[in-house]
Amino acid sequence: MYFQWYPGHMTKAKRMMQENIRLIDVIIELVDARIPASSRNPDIEQLAAGKKRVILLNKYDLADDIYTGEWKEYYDKKGYFTALVNSKSGKGIRDVNNVIMEACKEKIERDRKRGILNRPVRAMIAGIPNVGKSTFINSFAGKACTRTGDKPGVTKGKQWIRLNKNVELLDTPGILWPKFEDQDIGLRLALIGSINDDILQLEELAAELILILGRDYPEMLEKYLGFDISYEPYELLEKYAIKRGCRIKGDEADMKRAAILLLDDYRGGKIGKITLERPQI
Repeated sequence: MYFQWYPGHMTKAKRMMQENIRLIDVIIELVDARIPASSRNPDIEQLAAGKKRVILLNKYDLADDIYTGEWKEYYDKKGYFTALVNSKSGKGIRDVNNVIMEACKEKIERDRKRGILNRPVRAMIAGIPNVGKSTFINSFAGKACTRTGDKPGVTKGKQWIRLNKNVELLDTPGILWPKFEDQDIGLRLALIGSINDDILQLEELAAELILILGRDYPEMLEKYLGFDISYEPYELLEKYAIKRGCRIKGDEADMKRAAILLLDDYRGGKIGKITLERPQI
């Protein structure tokens, strides 16, 4: 399977971010804690040159606690300001304001010396599709100020949001980049739902997930499936389909339906707390 998804609105979104970057004090990058490297858009690095940087590891409740701690340490050592957040439950959200203030401490002090008091920090929030930006903003602001959804591409244009007396936030649409040089990155993005499922071969994607879990989390996979996992991924997917009652034409396994169920359960954390990549510390 070849992974690529870069619809036209992403080109417009990137251009909009470039046009507004001069207004920004700090860039908040929301990443998925299950793939903290692969969910970072390399274009943001170039765009954010010279700006203070905050990295929020979102959905950490779905990720392996050990590796989440290692990833936070990894980015801390690289000089980023970091926090762990669960936008849906609100965990970690209270810490974000302090992290932003710490990142912009020098800017706030410069303003104070110039007699400029209480000017809000202007932040741009960036991230890939379906990383949870809208849910994070609503949770941070304490009210529903953006649309939310569980499909990539809900946010289409820019909007300024006053989060509190200290922070004004420029929301931006989720964007990927034009070409994945490493197709393993594309695979991880597809697994967490950041690439539109409609353009993917879901049976193949589910088989790849089974292969990864069988290698990295075999006990968790066996407990979830409820049977021996010493089979090839497609055989396991077929057995899973039959167990879940996914059938077509009598006794034939409905592999696509089974793939959808498996991917949904992975994305929703029902298989367990799983991280798909490790930091190189």
